[in-house]
Amino acid sequence: MSLPESDSIVPLEVLYGTHHGWLRGWLRRSVGCSQQAADLAQDTFVRLLVRGQPVSNRAPRALLARIARGLVIDHWRRDALERAYLEMLAQLPESSYPSPEVRHEALQCLERIAQLLDGLKPAMREAFLLYQLGGLSHAQVAMELGVSSRTVERHVTNALLHCYRLCFEKSL
Repeated sequence: MSLPESDSIVPLEVLYGTHHGWLRGWLRRSVGCSQQAADLAQDTFVRLLVRGQPVSNRAPRALLARIARGLVIDHWRRDALERAYLEMLAQLPESSYPSPEVRHEALQCLERIAQLLDGLKPAMREAFLLYQLGGLSHAQVAMELGVSSRTVERHVTNALLHCYRLCFEKSL
């Protein structure tokens, strides 16, 4: 049984040729930089290629925009993390600056942590970060957030489970 014309499968090279210019323009308006827009447009098509699923002709721009929107959000998150990290480094004495390789690795780790914590509720994320990275006890976090120590324990436990699940699912 063949698909109706509106649901036909579009080869990736046809999709690229037909919609790449539109996508670059859409991304340029979103990020304000033509070079970054070009990179994100390429990354969008790479995601389609890697995903290995056929693309229907039903709403290709909606699919491209959804993938690109996720990439833009990732770009903004990376950019914010990098700015915060560089601001923190600026407060250190120059002799304590890490090498460019260490800075790159640290930014990659921060980005991975941000991705893992992205799906958490804000209160749970804050409790987890204060406990794990801030070095505070459950009681100290509870005082900081104005909640019970038991609530902090639940938040930290649920955040850890969330991270373990994400890590475990990706390793399968």
